[in-house]
Amino acid sequence: MSDSNSNMKTRFVASFMQFLSEELNNDELSADSKESIEVAIQCLETAYSINPVDGTLHSKKPIMEIFSDYMKCEKQDSQKIVSEEDKTKANELKNEGNELMKSGKYQEALESYTKAIDLDDSNPIYYCNRAAAQSKLDNHTAALEDCKVAIRRDPNYSKAYCRMGLAYVNLKDHQRARDCYKKAVELDPSESNKNNLRLAEEKLQEEQTQFSNMGFGNLFNNPQLMNFASQIMSNPNMQNMFSQMLGSMGQQPQDNPEQPANIGDQSGGTASSNPMEAFLQVGQQFADQIRQANPELMEQLRSAMGDSKKEDDGANPDKQNEN
Repeated sequence: MSDSNSNMKTRFVASFMQFLSEELNNDELSADSKESIEVAIQCLETAYSINPVDGTLHSKKPIMEIFSDYMKCEKQDSQKIVSEEDKTKANELKNEGNELMKSGKYQEALESYTKAIDLDDSNPIYYCNRAAAQSKLDNHTAALEDCKVAIRRDPNYSKAYCRMGLAYVNLKDHQRARDCYKKAVELDPSESNKNNLRLAEEKLQEEQTQFSNMGFGNLFNNPQLMNFASQIMSNPNMQNMFSQMLGSMGQQPQDNPEQPANIGDQSGGTASSNPMEAFLQVGQQFADQIRQANPELMEQLRSAMGDSKKEDDGANPDKQNEN
C-alpha cells in the first residue's frame, strides 16, 4: 500500500475515533454502551498505532458531515425517473413471479422479480417477493439482503420484517429472528405475525436452556471448541463481559447478602440483576459468536449434546404469500 493510501486510512480511522469519543457524551447511551465504545477506541488505537492526541490525523470536517453529504448524493443518484411504461412492465413481471412461486418454479420466479427490479428498483415489494424466492432456494443470506433493501425503501413494511425473521431463523440466529418478528407485530399485529413471534421466542428460549444444560465435560474435550474459545476470549468485549459478570457475583450488598448485585451501571445498565442469568447471557453471546463464525461447529455441539430434534423454521414460507 502506498504511503498516501496508508495515511488516508489512518486519518479515516482517527476521524471515526473522534466520532466515537464524542458519542461518549450522548446521554441516550447506557453506561454499558459507553464502556463498549471506550473499548472500541482503545482497540482502534492499538490496531492502527494511532495517537489519540495527535490532532493532525483528524479530518477538518467531522466524519458524520462527510457521511451526510454522501447520503444526499446517493439519494439523488437513486432517484431515477421510472416511466409509466416501465412501472407497468415491472408490475407484470412481479405478477408473473407470483404465479411461478405458486407453481414451485422458484428460480424462474426469482428471475422475474429481478427483471422487475431492473425496471423499477424503488418498489419494496419486488425485493420482498424476491426474498421469498431466495428463501425457497435456500439462499438465506441473499434473502436477508433483499429484505434489508425492502425495509430501506419502506421502513414500515411489516412483511419485509417477517421475511427477514425467516431468513434469520434459517441462518440459526434466533435472537435477531425474534427481534424482526417483534417489529413485524408492532407494524401489523396479525395472528400470523404473532404466531411467528411466539415460535421465535420459544426457539430462542430452547437455545438458551440448551446452553445452560450443556455437558461441560464433553465440551472441554473438543479441541476445536477450545481453540475457538481461546480466540473469542482474546476479544476485549468478551473479556469485559466476563469481568462484569464476575464482579456481580462477588459484590453483594451489605444490607442484604442474599440479594445479587446488578451487572454494570445501576441507572442505565440493561444486564440481568441475577448472576446466573448474567452467566447465561454471556453464554448466549458465546454461542452467537460460534454460530456466526463457525456454524458447522455449532451443529457438532448440538449433536454432541444429543439434540436430535429437527430445527423448526419458526414460520411457514408457504403461508407468507407474495404481494
